[in-house]
Amino acid sequence: MQLRRFGRTDWKVSEIGYGMWGASGWKGSEDTQSEKSLDLAVSQGVNFFDTAWGYGEGHSEQLLGKLVKRHQQQKLYVATKIPPMNFKWPSKKSYTLDECFPVSHIKEFTEKSLTNLGLEKIDLMQFHVWEDAWANDERWQRTVEDLQKEGKVDAFGISVNRWEPENCLETLKTGKIDSVQVIYNIFDQAPEDVLFPLCKKLDIAVIARVPFDEGTLTGAITKDTTFEPGDWRASYFVPENLISSAEHADRLRPVVPVGMSMAEMALRFILMNDEVSTTIPGMRKERNVLANTGVSDGTKLTQELFNELRKHRWDREPTSWSQ
Repeated sequence: MQLRRFGRTDWKVSEIGYGMWGASGWKGSEDTQSEKSLDLAVSQGVNFFDTAWGYGEGHSEQLLGKLVKRHQQQKLYVATKIPPMNFKWPSKKSYTLDECFPVSHIKEFTEKSLTNLGLEKIDLMQFHVWEDAWANDERWQRTVEDLQKEGKVDAFGISVNRWEPENCLETLKTGKIDSVQVIYNIFDQAPEDVLFPLCKKLDIAVIARVPFDEGTLTGAITKDTTFEPGDWRASYFVPENLISSAEHADRLRPVVPVGMSMAEMALRFILMNDEVSTTIPGMRKERNVLANTGVSDGTKLTQELFNELRKHRWDREPTSWSQ
């Protein structure tokens, strides 16, 4: 497993991290299976785990806390997130800081996460939605400082709303934020325009989430794909999105090299960017853990293939279904 520097924190984290949304009661998820996959990931060198209170109302955090206890001999970086007080994802520009992250709410859910995790300190606490209009509000800034002084949180980050990679730039300039989590993949290349250069300048870590575009970049999504009741993807892949996503995947299929899966190609594309500190695919099954961690072997895509993949950029605007 290759390690990368996590911005100014100077942590050395696995370039393939573990996204734990799926370990929270998704359709088909089961704790015993999740724990096997988590343990396997640790054995494969994964040391960065991303969860949130919102993933099963603390259930995913509890699984991560148990994992940390099972592997006390090695450093595992724990990243979690504070849900907005209105429990609405994503945020909207009309939402105020008081509606989403008042001081009391930030402190309350930091304590809840600490309890769920069974830890005295959280390595990385993130705001689970964000609006840049809140950047210069001193209330959240002071709260961040207080929690760090109290030794409850080491570093703070923000998780940027889907397809809004520049809705955080002024916030990053405050100096209070150590990392930014953003959707970045073969289709979603917009973070390269402005966000990544600013992160490089300010030495802010980048967490690339949704590396497979919710499944499209695994090659598993087609125009005929259906989802079982209870699978959140049914509300994301509405016909308008499903058909367009499948068509984009179809155009990508001829580019996949012989002997390489589309998913592997998708991860290797992300790792070509040195500004990315880690990427966090979901890995509910052990076979997924082995496939994803196997990509971290130091092998680069050919420049020819990389240049071809850049042509598949797909700029999208937030909609009612882009949760």
